[in-house]
Amino acid sequence: APTHGRAAGDTDVTLLGSGFAGVRSVDFGKAAARYRVVSSTQITAVAPPGSGAVRVEVVNAGGPSASVPADRFAYRHR
Repeated sequence: APTHGRAAGDTDVTLLGSGFAGVRSVDFGKAAARYRVVSSTQITAVAPPGSGAVRVEVVNAGGPSASVPADRFAYRHR
């Protein structure tokens, strides 16, 4: 959460899941985000600037995270 934010970026996003050890990147679409691994089940990230609806992807040594509907983040212009 949240699932949306400003097109200018800087929205704090909490990602919940599993296997967050050895994270190499967190990407919003094709843009890399600043992030911090809180635990093996939680990451906090700051959405980079963007537009439209994008997939949020966590990449670790095993490759990118599986795509699920909850991985979407929508940029808003307001």
